[in-house]
Amino acid sequence: MKKNPIKKVLVANRGEIAIRIFRACTELGLKTVSVYAYEDKFSLHRYKADESYQVGKAGKPVQSYLDIDEVIRVAKSCNVDAVHPGYGFLSERADFAKKLAENGILFIGPSVDTLNAAGSKIACIELAKKISVPTLSSSKEIKNIEEAKKKISEIAYPIMIKASAGGGGRGMRKVFSEDELESQFDSAKGESMAAFGKGEVYIEKLVRNAKHIEVQLFGDGTGEVVHLFERDCSIQRRSQKLIEIAPSITLDDETLDRIYASALSLAKELKLKAAATAEFLVDESGEFFFIEINPRIQVEHTVTEEITGVDLVQSQIQVTSGLSLKELGLEQDKIKKNGVAIQCRVTTENPAKGFEPSYGKLLTYRSASGFGIRLDAGSAFTGAEITPFYDSMLVKITAKGASLEHAASKMRRALSEFRIRGVDTNVTFLENVLSHREFLSGNSTTSFLENYPEVLVLNDKKDRANKILRFIGEVIINGHEQMPNLERPVLKPKKEVEELFSEYSDVK
Repeated sequence: MKKNPIKKVLVANRGEIAIRIFRACTELGLKTVSVYAYEDKFSLHRYKADESYQVGKAGKPVQSYLDIDEVIRVAKSCNVDAVHPGYGFLSERADFAKKLAENGILFIGPSVDTLNAAGSKIACIELAKKISVPTLSSSKEIKNIEEAKKKISEIAYPIMIKASAGGGGRGMRKVFSEDELESQFDSAKGESMAAFGKGEVYIEKLVRNAKHIEVQLFGDGTGEVVHLFERDCSIQRRSQKLIEIAPSITLDDETLDRIYASALSLAKELKLKAAATAEFLVDESGEFFFIEINPRIQVEHTVTEEITGVDLVQSQIQVTSGLSLKELGLEQDKIKKNGVAIQCRVTTENPAKGFEPSYGKLLTYRSASGFGIRLDAGSAFTGAEITPFYDSMLVKITAKGASLEHAASKMRRALSEFRIRGVDTNVTFLENVLSHREFLSGNSTTSFLENYPEVLVLNDKKDRANKILRFIGEVIINGHEQMPNLERPVLKPKKEVEELFSEYSDVK
């Protein structure tokens, strides 16, 4: 394979995944560059890179990260060798990868041809049909309500409207009757356009009570591909994953081997380079159906790393620099799985109110640690401002144990150590799920929240420490009727304060 020395990497993303990639680069001895939108100027990822530059203009918090010309302008100005797109935003855009190549910059991910084929879920389903991988009844691009109604008459309700681009549950809507169709259709198209810069959607048969199983794939672009086993991502809300497990503990080996074979056949057909994930639904009868390939790193890649010991992000960079799977030691018979890992996403949402987003300042932030616990955080720190512009995830927690119950007990302990005040979070909800008998059995499906709504009943956090501190501050400043002789602080006049600070005006 052609060697392409990489010395400097720009990450065209934000938050925890940008920080994750910077850390991987630093461990490889590479220089790093971050980009940030104006509204993201205090985001922690900006300060985790060697260099940092604003892209776009104020008032465009999401569009700034989708501005290909702006990202390439920064990349060229600081002479980077490669760009890592993370997940979301530009990660599946073939036009982005192509334009980088035209400017002599490497794209850390699949080739342009692979992105063209796999970046569109519609195209990928057609490829799966061509090579006899099982798929659900689905449509090609649906442009309007009339086309949608015509296709649904063939498929029948319930159906799923899905964005052809991107992932992360965005641009996906369940529809159970014609009364919901128009509003959900418009909503899916609008969310897809906002998140990925593309509004194409299609229709797929909805499978209820399904297991959502995905296979981690990796290739070197020569046709050599491997899988790194599976993840069970069945705990979801609005098709967005909340808790992921690796490996699945309930599917039998025969079914898993068939799913692996299907995933590998797709990866070989695509001549996959770097990381991708093939996603499947397994119905109640045990039959499985391919639904999509995400040609990028996934949010939940951490659980695969924990059970295999493979650093997927570093491997992406190394393959892009020209190393083969063999040179990386990524040969199928050498990849083993050990133990069980669980990932939880701590978000600023209120599950008891339909996962309503919560915004504001983090008045208190204390995270967990300890044996078997891994944290991948974004801008989670005391004083951080949570805005409505971006994903609500504060931190990903990954727990590893010898069994599902062992990993779950570590995760529950870690969650109990968190103290997050100032905004609502889903921590109590996660604790409820991790204690539920259905989750611990490994039999959870995508209908878990519908079947077990009791996990959405939350106990209010008492916030005793902050209440005490506020009370003490109030008494010190304003006094208290039961403490009439309390000596209160004397505030200096404004002029005296200004004179005090003027003494240090020359200090830089």
